[in-house]
Amino acid sequence: MKTTIQHNNKNYEIDLAQPIDISLPIQNNHLNPIAWYLNQPEINPVITGDFVGSVVSGKSSTNFNNILFNPHGHGTHTECLGHITKDFYSINQILKQFMFVAELISIEPEFFEDDFIITKNQIEKALNGVTPEALVIRTLPNNSDKKHKNYSNTNPAYLTEEASVCIREIGVQHLLIDLPSVDKEVDEGKLLAHKAFWNVKDTQNVNSDARFDCTITELIFVENNVPDGSYIINMQIASFENDASPSKPVLYAIK
Repeated sequence: MKTTIQHNNKNYEIDLAQPIDISLPIQNNHLNPIAWYLNQPEINPVITGDFVGSVVSGKSSTNFNNILFNPHGHGTHTECLGHITKDFYSINQILKQFMFVAELISIEPEFFEDDFIITKNQIEKALNGVTPEALVIRTLPNNSDKKHKNYSNTNPAYLTEEASVCIREIGVQHLLIDLPSVDKEVDEGKLLAHKAFWNVKDTQNVNSDARFDCTITELIFVENNVPDGSYIINMQIASFENDASPSKPVLYAIK
């Protein structure tokens, strides 16, 4: 189902029948990725008196589940600057457009002082002058165990502040990465990469030139058979009035 979309006065031909889903689902078993010291999500039928919201139980004609999860720690999620500010900002109010030109790059984090980091030089080299609206970072090695990993207490790789400033300065509006955070797992609350990307100088009283319309998406997964390069991305979120929402970013190859 090939179609041509117009975006920023340019035409892009994509095939809607060939979506590339780069999200990780939320599921209540050991296959669910976990971060930030959480337990697994819970998906259980509602129980009220003799009613059990499960068809297989024989006590309901429908499946009727409660779901307990945390968007930041239980799968792919998209967040706005409300994630780090005193004042409330909702991803559902901030993300109002959903199709962007994206660039997928692959980077092997460098070892530095007991950490693995993604640097400005690596970002610049991988982009090679391209300045996309959305930047998708796939870290190497890209093993399938990322889909199910418990990241808690593992000190995952992260972006340096300088790298995040670079991404902001080239005009990237939407940053996507296959890590639980753009920042270090234990960083004393500094959140340098988050603050640099959103240009937030004071989380208690947000500066007027902060990037209110920009988003960060974490815990994605891009299969190895998806080549680096340019795509159209569809940023799908659930309508949560919250700083973050579970999300389903989908890439379309540009023909």
